[in-house]
Amino acid sequence: MMKKLLYLFLGLSLTVVSCSKDDDGGDGGSAGAGTITAKVDGDSFTSMEIATTATEQTTSGVTSIRVQGSNSDGKGITLFISGFDGTGTYEIGGGDNIFTNALYLDADINNPLNSQTWSAPYDENLAGEIQVSEKTDTNIKGTFSFKAKSGNDDSLIEVTNGSFNVSFQ
Repeated sequence: MMKKLLYLFLGLSLTVVSCSKDDDGGDGGSAGAGTITAKVDGDSFTSMEIATTATEQTTSGVTSIRVQGSNSDGKGITLFISGFDGTGTYEIGGGDNIFTNALYLDADINNPLNSQTWSAPYDENLAGEIQVSEKTDTNIKGTFSFKAKSGNDDSLIEVTNGSFNVSFQ
């Protein structure tokens, strides 16, 4: 079961095509250097700097950005933008746009079979957005929010007030 969750997590993270974007990248949020912060159904989440990374890859002319981080409780957030073309707002879902996505993982380290992953988008509706306010060769900064659905039990979560300030590997 843990392998299935890992494959789902990686599969959603590696989706490659284009996405919807506008040029407003927002204010950059309040995450400290090397972290991702958010409210998950009202509970605070902050990733550990040592467990937070960003990657950028260009394949066949399509640039993809992945930002991910986890905390010491086994919870994690992954944001993925395929078709990245600079600062701006990237919608998560909404019609055919499933190539910007977000995941929230709650890994149960004592019983991996009880781990859950919530993913967005989960249907054809707009599930949220990622705003990239600053991107350099070494760092990416922005904000995000999304609603996600669990593959285990169809439960929904809402991730709000998200921000990231992460160095590229």
